[in-house]
Amino acid sequence: MFPLKKGKTTQQAHVGLPQGTYEEEHGRKGFYGKSAHLYHTHPPTDWIRFEGKLRPHLFDLNKLEPTDRQNAGGEPATFLGNNDVLVSVSRRSRPMPFYFRNSDGDELYFVHRGRGVIETDFGPLNYEKGDYIVLPRSVTYRVVPEIDDNFFLIIQSKAEFNQPERGLLGQHALYDPAAVTVPEPDPLSADDAFDNRDEWEVRIRCEGEYSKVFYPFNPLDVVGWKGDLTAWKINLRDIRPVMSHRAHLPPSAHTTFVTEGAVVCSFVPRPLEQDADALKVPFFHRNTDYDEFIFYHDGDFFSKDNIEPGYATLHPRGIHHGPHPKALANQGKKTHTDEYAVMLDGLNPIHVLPAGEQAEWADYWASWGAGARGKERRKAETVP
Repeated sequence: MFPLKKGKTTQQAHVGLPQGTYEEEHGRKGFYGKSAHLYHTHPPTDWIRFEGKLRPHLFDLNKLEPTDRQNAGGEPATFLGNNDVLVSVSRRSRPMPFYFRNSDGDELYFVHRGRGVIETDFGPLNYEKGDYIVLPRSVTYRVVPEIDDNFFLIIQSKAEFNQPERGLLGQHALYDPAAVTVPEPDPLSADDAFDNRDEWEVRIRCEGEYSKVFYPFNPLDVVGWKGDLTAWKINLRDIRPVMSHRAHLPPSAHTTFVTEGAVVCSFVPRPLEQDADALKVPFFHRNTDYDEFIFYHDGDFFSKDNIEPGYATLHPRGIHHGPHPKALANQGKKTHTDEYAVMLDGLNPIHVLPAGEQAEWADYWASWGAGARGKERRKAETVP
């Protein structure tokens, strides 16, 4: 089917919108499939109330208190999830007194704050702010912080995390494969006290339950490895964003990892579009096939009001979202973005779990100022 066009539209998506209109992208398969662009006379977020379970969510994840923050034997707090992915926060302040093996899924750690080392079968990986660390299913590992203040966003997937296809952009786009760090084998722990004991525990999670295996020696005794499966990491500073100076690109252009049922994208500072008629903020869309989660890591999140580092949003499929009114009005005043964020698009509905409910701002849906602003606009439109 060839593209059709009716009524008042623009020739190029996201560029030169007709005066007084607000563009919405109604797309399939995230931003990968067919799409239509609808030109509204009101922002699609100008709602005045919600009924039913579907609504936008905002979480202050700084309020989460996972048990691993105070208890070395504790665990992360899982606050979102579905059958494909689980999203958790770890605030670990002390080294794990055991090794851990997750047989329920692959894990992607994002380091929001902290410094230390993650010991793995393949060797140690030092971690710092901005690191993504990929831990394949059933890898044995141990988190050993060097400081007390650590904050990890953890995404567990039932399938592997792979690098995206780069297509016409070439293999060095997004990030050069040479920027990936893989561990050197080192059978010695970073913790002398942990090394001098009578037995070592490996705690294994399978089907949500824990089993424990004990050894009379440190089981991380690997002296060499080979193959195409390993733990590895990449830092946000090594990600080179794809840019277009004439049209706003969809989030899919910033894909960092793909897994079954989800994609992970990274937003890093970049120049904004230079074309005078081009949108410089995300366009309105209604998430037809994906639920969209964004974790705000650092910087000035100018497309959303009142967002701080450590906050996260979840926008379910079927409900519009897009820039807040202030960002839409002021987009011409900025020349570049100054933000770091992690986005997870889930193919199946992502559910808010009890831990998430404790950290949620329930009135986030009204943050677009829809009621008051909409009333003023309607009043102005009725004045003769």
